[in-house]
Amino acid sequence: MELFAVGLNYQSAPLALRERLAFPAEQVQEALRALAHRVKAPEAAILSTCNRTEVYCAADDVPRIETALLEWLAQDRNITPQELHPHLYKLPQQEVIRHAFRVASGLDSMVLGEAQILGQMKQAARTAEEAGTLGQMLHQLFQRTFSVAKEVRSHTDIGAHSVSMASAAVKLATRIFGDLSKRHVLFIGAGEMIQLCATHFAAQTPKSITIANRSAERAQQLAQAHNAQVIGLSQVPAQLAKSDMVISCTASTLPIIGLGMVEAATKKRKHEPMFMLDLAVPRDIEAQVAKLDDVFLYTVDDLSQIVQEGREQRAAAVQQAEAIIEVQVQGFMRWVNERAMVPTIQHIHQKADDIAQLELEHARRQLAKGMSPDDVVQLMAHRMSAKFMHGPMQALHQATPAERDTLLKWLPKLFNINNDQ
Repeated sequence: MELFAVGLNYQSAPLALRERLAFPAEQVQEALRALAHRVKAPEAAILSTCNRTEVYCAADDVPRIETALLEWLAQDRNITPQELHPHLYKLPQQEVIRHAFRVASGLDSMVLGEAQILGQMKQAARTAEEAGTLGQMLHQLFQRTFSVAKEVRSHTDIGAHSVSMASAAVKLATRIFGDLSKRHVLFIGAGEMIQLCATHFAAQTPKSITIANRSAERAQQLAQAHNAQVIGLSQVPAQLAKSDMVISCTASTLPIIGLGMVEAATKKRKHEPMFMLDLAVPRDIEAQVAKLDDVFLYTVDDLSQIVQEGREQRAAAVQQAEAIIEVQVQGFMRWVNERAMVPTIQHIHQKADDIAQLELEHARRQLAKGMSPDDVVQLMAHRMSAKFMHGPMQALHQATPAERDTLLKWLPKLFNINNDQ
């Protein structure tokens, strides 16, 4: 069984395609079961975030499974192969291992060294386990991945000088408004990304903070931490007109804020500028909103330039991290290769046990016929030796000259024979 993966990320595909391929959290288990049933993938896990969608698999018939997987992805996400394939990367076994280690360590993220992706990978593994698609190969890959990420973060400064998405959002808002202390901010959603953004914006002491969320209880917990008010999603249209800054990140599969809603808000605001940041994939805010004169709409891709800051300071840390990862990749490949030998080793042991059992039964029959124990033991030893040597000797006699040279090189090692003797 071999590992492989297919996927796309912020480097290979535009946001418009990433949001179409994204799997909402509540759909991942169903998708994994479909992979097992329709694609016949023995092991599978899906990692779907705002910056990437990747499917990790383990299978014996990789070419067939990979072809079926690509067809299923296009059909399930309603994307034509012509749209999808140019942006996909396909990773064979060793590259999958290296890629997973780099992703979990924050080396493949838009925000170099960011820690959030590790939690997302752990959730992907848990979901696959719950769906029954996390077999031994993927389980081992993910466990080793988490261990490598911990080692990288413990022994390098990969997370130092990191410019997070949340702090980048504050920088963007500051470029538009300058001082944020007189501004009103609206957060839509109450997940981890909004919590991070709320912390950064609250540090700028805005005039007011409002949190809109489907779950009032979760929003209340966040509101208490930042002295904010809570509203329902149905109140968002009215609140837009009062908001200078809008940051949205929900798990909705459809836009929450449409063009007409924002147009109405800007009229009430008498065309005062409005900063809007859509961190969701799929997007929460219709893309056409960006065409409005008084609205500054940004997406996760627009933050890429800002979050690159600090990469130069971490160049040495990146080299250290890559070195750690390379050592761990080779270590994992040794485990994979040893695992691949297990069936052969089991067959050898079974063959030896079968020979021993046959000769034991033969020896008992000889004893029953009255043969002396010494003669029986001597005969059994001779017969077992002959049967054990039959396979290697037959291979030597039937081999081509080139094959015979190879066998002669390896047989002494296999049988622990000193050639000098």
